Amino acid sequence: MKLHNGLRIAMVLIFSGLLSCSMKESSNTRIVVNFNDGWKFHLGDVQDAEKNDFNDAGWTKLDLPHDWSVKGPYDPDLASCTGYLPGGIGWYRKTFDVAAGDRNKNHYIYFMGIYRNGEVFINGHSLGMRPNGYISTFYNLGPHIRYGQKNCIAVRVDHSQSIDSRWYTGSGIYRDVQLIVTNPIHIDHWGIYFTTPVVTDELAIARTQNSIINTSDKTDSVEIVQNIRDVAGDIVSTSSKELAVPANDGTVIIQNLKIGQPRLWSVDDPVLYTLETSVYQGNKLIDSSEKKVGIRTFQFDADSGFSLNGQAMKVKGVCLHHDSGCLGSVVLREVWERRLITLKSLGCNAVRTSHNPRSPVFYDLCDELGLLVLNEAFDEWEFPKKKWIKGWNVGTPGFQGPAEFFNDWAESDLRDMVLRDRNHPSVFMWSIGNEVDYPNDPYSHPMLDKAGIEQQHTWGYLPDHPDAERLGGIAKKLAAVVRQYDPSRPVTAGLAGPVMSNETEYPGTLDVVGYNYTERRYAMDHKTYPDRILYGSENGHSYAAWKAVRDNDYIFGQFLWTGIDYLGEALAWPSRGFGSGLLDLGGFMKPRAYFRESLWSDKPMVYCGTLSNNENNNRFPIDAPPLWNYKDGETVRVVVYTNCRKAQLLLNGQEIGESRAYDDEAGFLFWDVPYQAGTLEAIGMNAGQPAARYAIKTAQKPHSIRTKAWAEPIARDRGIAQIEIHIVDQDENPVFLADNEITCTTAGPVKLIGLEASNPADMGDYTDNKQKAYQGRMIAYLEATGKKGAAKVTFTSPGLVASVVEIKVE
Repeated sequence: MKLHNGLRIAMVLIFSGLLSCSMKESSNTRIVVNFNDGWKFHLGDVQDAEKNDFNDAGWTKLDLPHDWSVKGPYDPDLASCTGYLPGGIGWYRKTFDVAAGDRNKNHYIYFMGIYRNGEVFINGHSLGMRPNGYISTFYNLGPHIRYGQKNCIAVRVDHSQSIDSRWYTGSGIYRDVQLIVTNPIHIDHWGIYFTTPVVTDELAIARTQNSIINTSDKTDSVEIVQNIRDVAGDIVSTSSKELAVPANDGTVIIQNLKIGQPRLWSVDDPVLYTLETSVYQGNKLIDSSEKKVGIRTFQFDADSGFSLNGQAMKVKGVCLHHDSGCLGSVVLREVWERRLITLKSLGCNAVRTSHNPRSPVFYDLCDELGLLVLNEAFDEWEFPKKKWIKGWNVGTPGFQGPAEFFNDWAESDLRDMVLRDRNHPSVFMWSIGNEVDYPNDPYSHPMLDKAGIEQQHTWGYLPDHPDAERLGGIAKKLAAVVRQYDPSRPVTAGLAGPVMSNETEYPGTLDVVGYNYTERRYAMDHKTYPDRILYGSENGHSYAAWKAVRDNDYIFGQFLWTGIDYLGEALAWPSRGFGSGLLDLGGFMKPRAYFRESLWSDKPMVYCGTLSNNENNNRFPIDAPPLWNYKDGETVRVVVYTNCRKAQLLLNGQEIGESRAYDDEAGFLFWDVPYQAGTLEAIGMNAGQPAARYAIKTAQKPHSIRTKAWAEPIARDRGIAQIEIHIVDQDENPVFLADNEITCTTAGPVKLIGLEASNPADMGDYTDNKQKAYQGRMIAYLEATGKKGAAKVTFTSPGLVASVVEIKVE
């Protein structure tokens, strides 16, 4: 069985931009205003804060995006599941002017994310409340605007039920906000749907579905002109159509554009075209949009797996939560760009938005960098899952969560996710749920009695729990929503309990079925359900889990839990979060990142780390740190990760033991070596020649601070500088065990917004300019304050040579 045979798609998401055309007259088109700056904030509930005349003089001035929870403080009496950080209720207010001459315009406010229960007011009037904190929302301000006067937007955010997730969510208006002004006839929000139903080497045919809205009392005719430009900016296809748009209504127009000799978007060559859409009323341009699009084809097959552009490939994916360590849930493009580039350097080619949709900029980055996206909507459906209040998997769980509004909002939330994100070439599957079938949390089924005995689980059927048979009906309803708004991509979900779900209609409603941590069922279920398309939707880091993908054509990929360490889902105090990532909270590679690179990357690589003798039987061998400081003569296990055919080990230039061939049973090599201070070097060998090298050295005591700026210069309009900080000895060797406290001071047009050392057990103050290093390093985040110039950033620590970094702000 093949799913969507020859499935082909390229998409575009609406965005504003003024287009020029020599044959038409340009006039006022839509205006998109960044609405992030100049807000006031108060933590706590307040009466009448939505009213224009409310006195907010004592409120905190700030710019969005903003997450108040990450400011803490960490408290052992708070919930471990959300990282021991607080929730609460907060208010935001902002005043703005609207010109008297804009009475015939439409004014919309676009919130890309408010966590959660964000109720929006304009001049005291409630526009509505969206309980789901991950869904983007538009509101029409028009009926309540005061033209030629001051207007006030107020937002009440209610995260008082702070234990509403199994991981850290953040609180507040944590994503960007835009004010959008349009003419009465305009392109609807998320109103352009772009696919390419035909793609060959010689020709691609793009099909655009354009939704046009008319908010006036008069039916009028418009012309829709669409151009596609290549990477050089040349127009490669154009189309135009005229249509009448009914008064106080809308209409949809379909256009087809032909692209000769198309270049396809792929993970190795993410080629993007530009789609320009212009709406003309007579000779006047009244609306426009511009967006990058990609052309690509994909195919899913129950026997042969997944193909992109006709080429079979394994999906090497990671699951990602949305926080950024000390920055919380605030989404900064530069921070995520650095993180995603690092993941891709390891051979990663896909991400899963576990377990909710991301900020729009995240998908833009995946489009540009060439990362496939499994876009996921929900972690729970109609019933809540357990949330651990203190400790992990102990005590009495709580049952707050988004399940409380699922029945009322799920279809709208899913629709809006698909409409917003369906035009990204990176998005290749829609997931309607994660582990909603976890046995007895909350659903149960009589099969669990039999399955528990056979597989030595303690599940057991719980007849007082919700009946698992309900899963199929809910899945059908959700899958129908996805297929209504985007029939071009498959519907999937991450199943935690296929042993139970296989007794229901749930898997049969999905186009592609994901298994979480159940690799043992791949072979038996492939045989039992030969038309089922399977992959690992969530997997551990073991070599065996990867081999189950690598060695079976019918399993097309895996998604590791997780790509990056994250806040929440914490252990017993002190613990900020979950530490299974390839990267730590600061975005630095951990030893297991090198192990994954040895499995996923096509480029020759080698890494060596060490474990002390008393740790050999207690530590996961993929977590060997780059440490070469032990007692003289102590036996140390040296662990090597490589994708080369052989590896050899040198200590102070002398080979230790014999070269060893790659071990396909273990996935890594090791030598037990008597410790001697100096340089330990691993060399990866191909065809008898060195192909890759990695060395670690005995470190002396900490001597200096060494810094490195990432992607500099930065933009003056709130551009982000990221400065890596390493503690080194007098010979410039990294000191892995260094934990010196470092102080950051700034001069010039930047401000410090965070210091992240990635220590999961450090529950201290993350709001000041001081932080203890962890494993000899940390990262500093700085934001430009609006002026051009050179900023000077100084890092000091008692007894260490300081480092001064100059950042250009342009």
